[in-house]
Amino acid sequence: MSNATDGPKRSQFWALYLTRFAEGFGFITLLTLLPTYINALDPQAVTVLGVTVSAGFVIGMYTTGFTLAQTAAVVPLAWAGDRFDKRRVLLAVLVAGAGVYALFPLVDSSATFVAVRALQGFVVTGAGLMTLSLVGQIAEAGTRADKIGKANAASFAASILGSLGAGAIYDAVGFGPVFGVITALMVAAWLVTWGVLDDDPTRIEGFPFTDLAVNRKLLTISTFRAQYAFAVTMVRTWVPIYAGTAVGGGGLAVGATAVAVTVTAEKATNMVGQLFTGRLSDAYGRSLFVFGGGGAYGVIAMAIPFSAPIGAALGSGVTVPVLGALPPAYLPLVCLSGLLGVADSFREPASMALFADEGTDDGGVASSFGIRELVWRPGSVAGPLIAGWLMVEVSMASVFYVGGAFAVTGVFAFLAILARDHGRAALTTW
Repeated sequence: MSNATDGPKRSQFWALYLTRFAEGFGFITLLTLLPTYINALDPQAVTVLGVTVSAGFVIGMYTTGFTLAQTAAVVPLAWAGDRFDKRRVLLAVLVAGAGVYALFPLVDSSATFVAVRALQGFVVTGAGLMTLSLVGQIAEAGTRADKIGKANAASFAASILGSLGAGAIYDAVGFGPVFGVITALMVAAWLVTWGVLDDDPTRIEGFPFTDLAVNRKLLTISTFRAQYAFAVTMVRTWVPIYAGTAVGGGGLAVGATAVAVTVTAEKATNMVGQLFTGRLSDAYGRSLFVFGGGGAYGVIAMAIPFSAPIGAALGSGVTVPVLGALPPAYLPLVCLSGLLGVADSFREPASMALFADEGTDDGGVASSFGIRELVWRPGSVAGPLIAGWLMVEVSMASVFYVGGAFAVTGVFAFLAILARDHGRAALTTW
């Protein structure tokens, strides 16, 4: 028999899923159009205070400016969510988001692009922290990974529509209308959140980060997550860059819509997977899914540079309506991108549910997710700088070799700590 609170709870979950959708749509649009911005703005080496900054560093800042702002926003936003009303914090972030996305059509240089991307980082961090914290808080203990997986699936659904829509709209009419759509989505998410979501009754005094920072489970998962951040940020960002940048720069030089398809392949498989893998994590534990998914991600990433020889062997160069003439490496790249999504769909809800479990049990679920974000930040800030340097100074392929290696070393460090603490049953203990 259903509980009387099931209806109101279900409507609140749907409101939060819509917010995840809006956040994901905005994030993926910028990721999809990143190679287009690189080509349009043509980053050059610059001299700042007598120090020459390379073009590769400027390209890295297109992503690192975003992640630096995310890093700065995590602690104050997470603290505000635990100390005050998460619903109100979320509403404020959505208002800010509508304004930020309206600024993107005004970008006309690398400096202004990096500045507006930084503002986007604040919005994405706030929306992500508050929605995931509220999903974890509202959900019952035995259903958290399932509900978080569904919230992530909503974000990935937006990623699919956003990447395809962004590429197609840009090819047809340019940047402006793309960001008009995102701004409208932010306004819609604000209206639904304001109308449906209940006030958050929890209030956490003090500074929850202090206790959670020494939580044993969070420290263990962080040994993996700190390294995995390099892998995902480098690989996920550079798959569309590889697809869309000029052949002279090591890319495939396909159009914006074709770039969108490579991004969509990863998002679609991740979305479908998380509809089921979260439930499996609730039933069988967290660590096995983190280890298996993270390790597979690294191996698949290191296979991406072999797209060209695989395509040449298969003779997969084709001409497709809308996408146009495609090089032989393109279809293998799309397949490998899809496999990245499959691998990550096993890892992500399990990892998120662990942070939700510990935050809810120890007090401060927003701070727990804040720690999750902070652990991610060094890799997400440094990863694009490393990848930009590797792309320019070494090769495009080296970005994927190094990014994949970070994932593999991360899962084995995680396994070593689990084995030390739990013996042969390490991967089935959590």
